[in-house]
Amino acid sequence: MTTSTLRTRAIGMGNLRAFLSVAQHLNFRAAADELALTQSAVSRQIQALESEVGIPLFLRHTRAVELTNAGLQLLRTVEPALAGIDSTVRHMRQSAGRKMVAISTWASFASMWLIPRLESFQQAHPDIDIRIDASDTVLDLETSDLDLVLRYAPPTHVDAHAQRLFGEQLTPVASPWLLKSGPSIQRPQDLAPYTLIETAYAHRSQHMAWLTWARWLAAQNLPHFEPKRRLYFNYAHQIAQAALTGQGIALARMPLVADSLANGSLVEILPETRIESPLAYWLIVAPRSEQRPEVQAFCQWLHQQVQMTREALGAKRPPDS
Repeated sequence: MTTSTLRTRAIGMGNLRAFLSVAQHLNFRAAADELALTQSAVSRQIQALESEVGIPLFLRHTRAVELTNAGLQLLRTVEPALAGIDSTVRHMRQSAGRKMVAISTWASFASMWLIPRLESFQQAHPDIDIRIDASDTVLDLETSDLDLVLRYAPPTHVDAHAQRLFGEQLTPVASPWLLKSGPSIQRPQDLAPYTLIETAYAHRSQHMAWLTWARWLAAQNLPHFEPKRRLYFNYAHQIAQAALTGQGIALARMPLVADSLANGSLVEILPETRIESPLAYWLIVAPRSEQRPEVQAFCQWLHQQVQMTREALGAKRPPDS
């Protein structure tokens, strides 16, 4: 097609949803099922869009569909644009109905810190619904319908407007009955008869390596120390659960086990051997949500809970921004 015959008017939006579905599935039938349309209707929408654009967007094979280079280029623009539109519409619908705060955080923090405290917020604000997306996937506040995220990262890995909630120390903890039934622990060397519990993901990044017994033992001048056995888990809440049930001694993140230490279900064994972590806990609020009263109410409550945790851990300094 020559330059003189190329379309210059803006294309209509009606067929872009069909294009996105076909591009994602690379299958007209699957796209039709997703859109609740007939396969021929989807095909006509794609043909109309290609006519508007002026060049083919798909290569049709006998049993498969393939994006052309032009189709790939259009997909890179359409996918985030429609996701942003959908997110805006969800927020508009939400503001017209019940008040809701949508939160994303990782599974261990949700189960060990956030969820046990939520009842107090619900009692104070019975008209506000809470939705928690507990996932290790980092979601984009620009394209998702989230109001805020709680993240665990070093300062270099969060945005400038992230609010620091509290830092972190690691310390050996165990259940009281395990300690009563086993040899006395007065110094780090006394851990030898016990199973040591820790993260299985230390190899994934330099930051996760800070959460290991190897680092703690090196800080105690015991680089070659070997315990009775080791027990590895993927998540911090699994590590804490194993310690609570007496399966060994865990190197625990203090903010996550503060409640268990306070109620005595876990005991800090050698408090003088705590080590600092380079990681911290952060709050990031979506700019579009920060003026909503229900989001402000949740953030105010969250900071109150954070302050209680800081005081329980002996951290008197106010959190950094």
